Amino acid sequence: MSQYDLVVIGTGPGGYVCAIKAAQLGLKTAVVEKRATLGGTCLNIGCIPSKALLYASEMFEEAGHGFEKLGIKVSKPKVDLPEMMKHKTDVVDANVNGVAFLMKKNKIDVHTGTGKVLGTGKVEVTADDGSVSVVETKNIVIATGSDVMPLPGVEIDEKQIVSSTGALELDKIPGKMVVVGGGVIGLELGSVWNRLGSEVTVVEFMDKILGPMDGDVSKNFQRMLKKQGMTFKLSSKVTGVAKKGKGLAVTIEPAKGGDAQEIEADIVLVAIGRRPYTEGLGLDAAGVVLDERGRVQIDAHYKTNVDGIYAIGDVVAGPMLAHKAEDEGVAIAEILAGQAGHVNYDVIPGVVYTQPEVASVGKTEEELKADGIEYKAGKFNFSANGRARAMNHTDGFVKVLADAKTDRVLGVHIVGFGAGEMIHEAAVLMEFGGSSEDLGRTCHAHPTMSEAVKEAAMGAFAKPIHS
Repeated sequence: MSQYDLVVIGTGPGGYVCAIKAAQLGLKTAVVEKRATLGGTCLNIGCIPSKALLYASEMFEEAGHGFEKLGIKVSKPKVDLPEMMKHKTDVVDANVNGVAFLMKKNKIDVHTGTGKVLGTGKVEVTADDGSVSVVETKNIVIATGSDVMPLPGVEIDEKQIVSSTGALELDKIPGKMVVVGGGVIGLELGSVWNRLGSEVTVVEFMDKILGPMDGDVSKNFQRMLKKQGMTFKLSSKVTGVAKKGKGLAVTIEPAKGGDAQEIEADIVLVAIGRRPYTEGLGLDAAGVVLDERGRVQIDAHYKTNVDGIYAIGDVVAGPMLAHKAEDEGVAIAEILAGQAGHVNYDVIPGVVYTQPEVASVGKTEEELKADGIEYKAGKFNFSANGRARAMNHTDGFVKVLADAKTDRVLGVHIVGFGAGEMIHEAAVLMEFGGSSEDLGRTCHAHPTMSEAVKEAAMGAFAKPIHS
């Protein structure tokens, strides 16, 4: 007899959600977590702490430059970095403690230590003190997430050359920061330190920032960030970082080759992506197959090639997003409980939590063109939205892409204040196969930023009213 029905290795958003759902469905469940606190990268050193600093830095920027336009006179704000970092820590503590409470509430056993798969039905747990125990289970779900992708030839010390982890822990505002990578993490953390006073330069290998996102969004968003003071070097690569006095010398070359240049930095943030975390899990010995990119290979029901072993989240194929992992966690729990778990990978929103925010769901124009799909596009600028004007947040737009024949919405892209909240009405619409006319004819409260979504939808099937 197995001690558990399910053991989940890793308690990030995918792992802890999977465990909770499984317990709710009557499975005797345990989790294995190497950290002292639950929640994985997301809650401890990723999504949650970064959002705390993003919001705090946005409030600093608003107090320094936005209040006066609203008729509010305040003295020049000052950054109290230790207090700002305390806010971040308090937010993290509240979230990880919340997950710990949910484990107790749902009677899920927590085994603290590094997990290793010994094959079907057995997980070895090595505690910090070196003691080893073996947990027996009917099913194992690998939810170990991802780790920072290293930059060849550049060693991260988390002091001057930092990953996202170190960028969340700086004890002073750097004079100059070089961000290697123009993706979500680099732009979010770069924007934090830019607002707090750093001179930020983003070096991106591709010819655009936010590589997979809609080209129209990328181009306009870069223009907004440049206006905020960030500098961009596109189609470029960092080939070396060396100590120079108290600072760093960063060597940059054109991506396709050419003359190198050197720029100075106090901090270099390496944010070129993340890689699946499979190290030390014993997958080779257990016979679990990985794909060419080091991800755990699974079938349509999250099953590996070994009976009783499954995998979800960043450690498998697909976008490395917390909410994608959560949905997979629910789906595999339902499958293990005899239900029909499923994730619709065509409707997974992505958000960049900068200011303004960027949000996207579904296909981009580039993807539709590549697939030969005829489409209609409706676009509406926030500069024509009454609520946006009232709040002085008129940057950006909403774009709705719909099938030319059926009018079914295939993609929605938003750059603007609160974009991460507005994207969800598009996600719900697309989940149920809705059309741009369905969205455009749905009554939206006035005045709201969301009216821009309605107007963009109207632009796809007819014409917007206010532009």
